[in-house]
Amino acid sequence: MDKEQLLRHLQCSGYLKSESVAAAMRSVPREVFVPDYLKPHAYEDRPLSIGSGQTISAPHMVAIMLEALDLHPRQRVLEVGTGTGYHAAVVATVVSPGPVYTVERIPELAEKARRNLQQMGLDNVTVVVSDGSVGLPEHAPYHRIYATCSTPTVPQPLIDQMALQGKMIIPVGSTYSNLMLIEKNERIRRTNLGGCAFVPMIGTGGHRE
Repeated sequence: MDKEQLLRHLQCSGYLKSESVAAAMRSVPREVFVPDYLKPHAYEDRPLSIGSGQTISAPHMVAIMLEALDLHPRQRVLEVGTGTGYHAAVVATVVSPGPVYTVERIPELAEKARRNLQQMGLDNVTVVVSDGSVGLPEHAPYHRIYATCSTPTVPQPLIDQMALQGKMIIPVGSTYSNLMLIEKNERIRRTNLGGCAFVPMIGTGGHRE
């Protein structure tokens, strides 16, 4: 399957709906963000190993999350779980020139992500090595927050760092989780978007290592 076949699959399956997300996924080469031996499989709709026990999300999950976030240019975004930077690259393309701050706990992956994002010429992404479960308060509030790893409960610091009318997408559970949409207005609204499988979020507000 090549990139255009993958995009048609995502559109026909109802995962990919907006032109902005489709254009971003078309412009970001997924093969840049996977190991050399997996490059022939870059446009298969499945997670792929990126080393250090981590994975790059399946394209349909990237589409689901981005569509639910309702991204727009100039929004300030926080990502928890950088990996090698693919998800952040797609988000940064949609919200440009808005800043994307992405937190990764594994230094080797963070460095790979920095190189990949630099190769893409995406200068609106900042990669930080830290505990993503406590967010990144120095750049809050964020219009959008999303996590690419599952947590037992939604960490309160992430809710606190959301802007009013902000949205967050986060997998809640263990190996098999529920993808939750958190909306912050006068009250916090939570919507279950369905089952999913993610690596665990390790940290103060996540799972124990």
